[in-house]
Amino acid sequence: MATLDLKTLTSSLGITRILELISNCICFSLMASEGLYDFSIWIWCLFTWSFSFCTTLLILILELFGLNQQMPFSWNDFTAAYSIGATLMVFSSSVIVSVGFATSGYAKFIAITIFSTFSFGLYVGEVHSIRKKSEEISAFLSTIPGFLKIIEAFVASIIFICLSLSLYPYYTGLKWCVSVYSIGFIVDMLFIITIICRLESRLHVPLDKVMLVLNVMGTVMYMIAVILWPVFGFKHITSDGCSISAFCLWKIAIVITSMTCVNFVINVVNLVYSVRKHFCSQM
Repeated sequence: MATLDLKTLTSSLGITRILELISNCICFSLMASEGLYDFSIWIWCLFTWSFSFCTTLLILILELFGLNQQMPFSWNDFTAAYSIGATLMVFSSSVIVSVGFATSGYAKFIAITIFSTFSFGLYVGEVHSIRKKSEEISAFLSTIPGFLKIIEAFVASIIFICLSLSLYPYYTGLKWCVSVYSIGFIVDMLFIITIICRLESRLHVPLDKVMLVLNVMGTVMYMIAVILWPVFGFKHITSDGCSISAFCLWKIAIVITSMTCVNFVINVVNLVYSVRKHFCSQM
């Protein structure tokens, strides 16, 4: 039975979420009024603010009527994972707009940058509030490996955004790298969903062994991608004209290469944690 809880709106976390709704709505409205919907980076920014707005509104409504307690999964895990993901997404959109569009001096893009940065700060505050208030967040999301899994999925999303502006369809080596990004992203999302829904008890093997195998596979695949992408990604492209364009092929190749290295490092760190946990537990 639904019960109205107005404290959800008047609490510090509730006020933060209301301000998030307002800032995200302003960013989306201003950005959408400019068109350019076939530009992948543009679409990412619109998706970020619209997704953040809709999900935050849904969370606010469910908590307002007490329906969050009837969800068939860990609500605290879900809100913690979402707030971290939204923080990263809004941050990336703020950087994209400030670097790619606001430098033109157009007042509308400057306003978008300001409100998006404000929204980013609000989500940072939400992450802090949830992790400080909740005592039911699972061990996975409370540990460094869990946090890194969320970051790894986010970094893969940034790579996917840039792929439409790259030359990957023309080189087999780059296509292999795209398969690495795709497999890694899917596995990370399935793993995170498994933890949030607390389905790990249905696995027939211990969770630490599953993580160990996945981290070994991820490390090996990303190690190869770190080598292949720079070799083929910069082939037949130059930095000519990049001084006047924020999204030239050269800069896109640099972003993808950097993000590939970031995910490789994340996999290595997670592998170290998994190895230490696996072998220390056997001693």
